[in-house]
Amino acid sequence: MSTVGNSTNIFWQECPVGRLERQKLLNQKGCVVWITGLSGSGKSTLACSVNRELYSRGKLSYILDGDNLRHGLNKDLGFKAEDRTENIRRVGEVAKLFADAGLICIASLISPYRKDRDACRAMLPASNFIEVFMNMPLELCEARDAKGLYKLARAGKIKGFTGIDDPYEQPLNCEIEIKQNDGICPAPSAMAGQVVSYLEDKGYLHDN
Repeated sequence: MSTVGNSTNIFWQECPVGRLERQKLLNQKGCVVWITGLSGSGKSTLACSVNRELYSRGKLSYILDGDNLRHGLNKDLGFKAEDRTENIRRVGEVAKLFADAGLICIASLISPYRKDRDACRAMLPASNFIEVFMNMPLELCEARDAKGLYKLARAGKIKGFTGIDDPYEQPLNCEIEIKQNDGICPAPSAMAGQVVSYLEDKGYLHDN
């Protein structure tokens, strides 16, 4: 019996079918691929490209997209610092469950604060959190502005927008960094190949 947060008198329920059995069934290892970067840096494009490549190889993955989650799980949260922290905490907990189920969970969120990303890393066993930093310059992200959010932020119509009037804290020790080569962005397939190659090399695409 234990107390966790505000919950008291709770018990952890063990089950006979565990993570190893699920991974054997799927012939892969569960993990979290956490894609972080500015709005417009290409996080969702990369997530979908990785998802498609894994599917083509017969591997099961699932995308947790930051905007999509705010339509449901996190629709009660805003963009104040404490809400951003709670947003990331919830996504981290869900991602942990997907990884425990044996899936390759692809989380795609700005996740601007380093301490929040590190807290999610700490939820998982060592090496099962793979941080992918979309290291694209603000000027490029703002020029893309597919959602028109930078324009609104510059006009003062959106407050607390990451990269404009709210900070983005770059990862210090990410597993994968994706950036421009001589001022040219890699193609989505090339970016996905970099991530999938990492997963292959680290043994996540088979269960032994």
